[in-house]
Amino acid sequence: MSTATDTKRKAPAGERVADWADGRLGIYSLAKSNMRKIFPDHWSFMLGEVCLYSFIIIILTGVYLTLFFHPSMNEVVYHGSYEPMQGIRMSEAYSSTLDISFDVRGGLLVRQIHHWAALIFLAGMFVHMMRVFFTGAFRKPREINWLFGFLLFVLGMFTGFTGYSLPDDLLSGTGVRFTQGAILATPIVGTYISMFLFGGEFPGGDFVARFYSIHILLLPGIMLGLVVGHLILVFYHKHTQFAGPGRTNKNVVGMPLLPIYMAKAGGFFFLVFGVIAIIAGIASINPIWAIGPYRPDQVSTGAQPDWYMGFAEGLIRVMPGWEINLWGHTLVLGVFIPLMAFGLVLAIIAVYPFVESWVTGDKREHHLLDRPRNAPTRTAFGVAWITEYVIVFIGGGNDLWATHFHLSLNAISWFVRIFIFVGPVVAFIVTKRICLGLQRRDKEKVLHGRESGLIKRLPHGEFVEIHEPLGPEQLHTLTAHEQYKPVEIGPTVDENGVERKVPALQKLRAKLSKGYYGEHNQIAKPTVEEYKEITSGHGHH
Repeated sequence: MSTATDTKRKAPAGERVADWADGRLGIYSLAKSNMRKIFPDHWSFMLGEVCLYSFIIIILTGVYLTLFFHPSMNEVVYHGSYEPMQGIRMSEAYSSTLDISFDVRGGLLVRQIHHWAALIFLAGMFVHMMRVFFTGAFRKPREINWLFGFLLFVLGMFTGFTGYSLPDDLLSGTGVRFTQGAILATPIVGTYISMFLFGGEFPGGDFVARFYSIHILLLPGIMLGLVVGHLILVFYHKHTQFAGPGRTNKNVVGMPLLPIYMAKAGGFFFLVFGVIAIIAGIASINPIWAIGPYRPDQVSTGAQPDWYMGFAEGLIRVMPGWEINLWGHTLVLGVFIPLMAFGLVLAIIAVYPFVESWVTGDKREHHLLDRPRNAPTRTAFGVAWITEYVIVFIGGGNDLWATHFHLSLNAISWFVRIFIFVGPVVAFIVTKRICLGLQRRDKEKVLHGRESGLIKRLPHGEFVEIHEPLGPEQLHTLTAHEQYKPVEIGPTVDENGVERKVPALQKLRAKLSKGYYGEHNQIAKPTVEEYKEITSGHGHH
């Protein structure tokens, strides 16, 4: 039988702590509502996880590096363990980076993990955003999350640039000098921005310390807030999913967050960390000891930025050196126009979800993803942009292309100048035709089945291929997409014969909408009547 001691027995310590926290934070109700949240299981969703885990690795390795790095431009004479640099004058920033590489236990490995993780983070962001774009995952209610992801990518670019510049080696110094020249080409505000960053004439004595504060405090802090906001919105809006049997805009088919998804996510984090560590241990990146400290009178050959800055540099490299002199001031168009073009491209990427929503007139919530072939105009725009990026990226490395492939530097520059306009147009047309061709193939598969490869000879001698009918799941996948109709202006003359004035913006919207969903921009899905007519007759052999 029970005793008084039994009734007063204390709960385990962990349970008491949890009860104490629940009484103040409400963690039980929070966990109950969110820990069993369903996430779909598709390989493409891991791209976002690669970005998140790379960001965590950047933070962890960055904290370690800050313990040994000295962000100072004070000049010292090197007396460290790297013999070829003995007795050379250099900044404390460069000297401490050498010490991290050769004297700090694990320092070089952590440096390389940090740098490779930054590159993989931005590459993952790029591919992740393309997945979101091509599948239409940016549509309502996720426009704000698209902006969060876009800002993360842009801030990641500048965070990578400031971190790349901290060692004050000859290669990064050349890039900083290039950037300072681009800043000075900005009318009115350029000199003020340059003074703010460099504290005077380049290189000055302050830019490493200022870049250091921006790199470890300002930009990462903003990015961390954006990451948290991004994840909160993913939870709040629920995850998108590809169309399939049982999947609607009102449910999510997949695995619960706890315990299955968390276990898989935890294992995937260590897999990403391990792959980055292996890459860092095998492939050397940014060997500053082979380049030397920065000197304003020297320039390293084959100076290239990290890949994410190749677009901006390519625009400046291939732009003719145009200048305008007005009222005693020189406007360097050869730099200013590429900077404006770069900003315009970024702005278009940021506002695209709102533009598409306005053009198509689609204000509904979307939780099911599109197959890229079923949105040919959007897919063509995405491929055209990637084509543009690749062409301009070639321009950003025109000197290396010329030396490695024994080509003319001027010929490469003119190739980029021409195809920067021609390439995206060709890519747009070809991609759109491919998407429409794939839609036609899907329609044929629905109506006639899959080609089996088996040939049958009919009694009258004709040879035909046997088609296997598709299963219900495949039929659903191929026919689940919606058929949109373009926005119409409507009659321009009323019942009394009076012509009404149609605003130019409304005309533009109708024209663009026709370009998205007009007669030659999507293939009509097979109807139920067509399917029944073929399957009930002699359509299948």
